[in-house]
Amino acid sequence: MKNSSNLWKALGPGILVACAAVGGSHLVWSTRAGAEFGWSLLWLVLLANVLKFPFFLYGQRYAAATGESLLAGYKRLGIGYVWVFLLINMLTGTINIAGVSMLSGALLAGYGITAISVPLITVGVLITCAGLLIVGHYKLLDSLAKIIISLLGISTIAAVVLAISNQPEIAADFVAPSPYQWVSFAFIISLLGWMPAPIDLSAWSSLWMFSREKQTGHFATVKESTIDFYVGYLSAVGLAVLFVALGALVMFGTGATFAAGGVGFANQLVNLYTATIGEWSHLLILSAAFITMFSTSLTCLDGYPRSFAACCVLIKDLPADKFIRIQNIWILVSTILASVVVLCFVKNLLQLLSFAAIISFMTSPVLAYINYRVMNGANVPKEYRPSLGLKLLSWAGIAFFIVMSLGYLYVSFVR
Repeated sequence: MKNSSNLWKALGPGILVACAAVGGSHLVWSTRAGAEFGWSLLWLVLLANVLKFPFFLYGQRYAAATGESLLAGYKRLGIGYVWVFLLINMLTGTINIAGVSMLSGALLAGYGITAISVPLITVGVLITCAGLLIVGHYKLLDSLAKIIISLLGISTIAAVVLAISNQPEIAADFVAPSPYQWVSFAFIISLLGWMPAPIDLSAWSSLWMFSREKQTGHFATVKESTIDFYVGYLSAVGLAVLFVALGALVMFGTGATFAAGGVGFANQLVNLYTATIGEWSHLLILSAAFITMFSTSLTCLDGYPRSFAACCVLIKDLPADKFIRIQNIWILVSTILASVVVLCFVKNLLQLLSFAAIISFMTSPVLAYINYRVMNGANVPKEYRPSLGLKLLSWAGIAFFIVMSLGYLYVSFVR
């Protein structure tokens, strides 16, 4: 009985990673992969999840095995590694927060809000998220995540099941496009960058474990953290497959393409569900999609500032009681910077999301390599270091990230 109670207390950080993943990679990239290329990229979606698996696992396993965060492990390798993480995240953080929040704003506009522009609605979303996090902190985030993942999972399964028997008629002259050409390479990198999430999030889950401990009074064991990780990660993988299926079953071959603008894209996203479930479900699905994206915005606005604060504490050797104050400052700074991006530089939602996803993928080899080194550190008990299978999978992942990144650079600047 006690074991069950402790396991429940340990559940949370892994599910939060899934919640952060679903908003960007799944609603946007998985759905577009299915809509534009049918089932052709499903294997690549699964491959990305497999190859990133070790590096997300290391985040929680390291914390459970050593009692310190993954970023503390970075510092053990040298303070320069903490700086590398901080600089990469400062580059990707503002863009990612702005991107997911703008999709939240576009979905919110779907309730009939026409008097205010999507960028201004997005700023409102960001300010609301910042206020909730400064007041509610981890407890609010944790409670929302479990409800949202369950709600989205149920509605997406229902939509896919109904779509199987209600597929639209494909045009007689339709020729299926091939994703295996250079012109599609940027889309593939975008898909991989956020599938299931940027590797940065592995550091978030290790930090969330300590917040979960403060909330419940129990720090997860390696076994408990592994179960939590699998629950969250497998949920993210399953939902990725469902969103590819939804795009393939409802849009592929119909001649319809996703709009580049925020409102148009958000409406099409909701219509994917209502086309199969029925128009009566429009408000329900719109609410589920908005809550999912709002939760992703909330999670990102917590995760990036949390990791920034941890880096500051580690670099300056500050006392732990300074952490919350520094995190709150970073939440405010991130809110302001993301608002500036949305108001001044963005006219095309998909363009912003593409840029954010590509940057996330290009930094994957660096963060993956550091995570691997940290997990093999002398301070990690031997029984918790990666097995031979995990080591081989890790190196395969790092090699894949490097080759694909070089391919993108070739397509962008040489070809």
